Amino acid sequence: MKKVFFLVVALVMLVCVSSASADIVIAFSQIGQESDWRTANTDDLKSAIENHPGWKLVYDDGQQKQENQIKALRNFITQNVNYILFTGVVSTGWDEVLKEVNEAEIPLLLVDRIPDCADKIDYVAAFGGDFVEEGRRQVAWAGEYLKKLGKGDEDVNVVIMEGTTGASAQTGRTEGNLKALKDYPHLKLVGQQSGNFTRAEGQAVMESWLKSIPKIDVLIAQNDDMALGAIDAIKAAGKVPGKDIIIVGCDSVKAAFDAIVAGEMNCTVECTPLYAEFVVPTIEALERGEKFDKTVIHPEEGVFDMDGGIDLGSVKSIKAADVIATRRY
Repeated sequence: MKKVFFLVVALVMLVCVSSASADIVIAFSQIGQESDWRTANTDDLKSAIENHPGWKLVYDDGQQKQENQIKALRNFITQNVNYILFTGVVSTGWDEVLKEVNEAEIPLLLVDRIPDCADKIDYVAAFGGDFVEEGRRQVAWAGEYLKKLGKGDEDVNVVIMEGTTGASAQTGRTEGNLKALKDYPHLKLVGQQSGNFTRAEGQAVMESWLKSIPKIDVLIAQNDDMALGAIDAIKAAGKVPGKDIIIVGCDSVKAAFDAIVAGEMNCTVECTPLYAEFVVPTIEALERGEKFDKTVIHPEEGVFDMDGGIDLGSVKSIKAADVIATRRY
């Protein structure tokens, strides 16, 4: 009887060990938490993976340092994880470590930012915003809004607050910003500087501009956190944000909607952080043996402002106050 008992216990333990080892381990190398957008992006993916039956998350916060992310990727390889989700803090410098991921035959999914070596490495899927189009929409909205105000033929001074230098979001949005400026010759670029995608640096850059540039009419901020920091600087200088200076952000975080409704910000161009709805079914499909091509999947994204109705060609703006209650981040 005792032999039977111990045999049953052994079988139960074997089943438990087999079940535990059957978990799909998904590793996620994230940039850090430089903004509200990034926090929402991290929380969305972590929650979806952690709550998925049979999946286990290994998460690493790079703290805005490329060397931390390279170390994390190599640790993932050592752990022999099943999948790697990767968002790079900058575009360059990933060739060697991502080739190591390929050599380890670990499926790689690119999320949000696409490295410049993407055409030289293997990845099973990629998801990201259309950064060039987002940058174009920012400037186009400002140009069309000024026309709506009857100021389309007036020369206005524009400053562009860029994100982290070398990040694909920065390079893409800058490209879109500058291309669109050619379509609106009355928008004169008088300042261009990085605010590193953070609220604190956005405030500092705006403080510097307000002291050194005699007149600023429009601020194009490549994310909402920098725009919100700039609003603090504008108020401290005795000016009225949203009126004395037109402010166009990017990302469409909840705090930007609050600022638009309050009249302190004019527009935000959407770049969704909610990638779990794309990543989760993709991994499920990969587990079933399905394959994807190397096309970057762009979610549908909107533009939100004070009144709505501004035609940007590919999209019309939506009144922020009408949809603020539905926002998830």
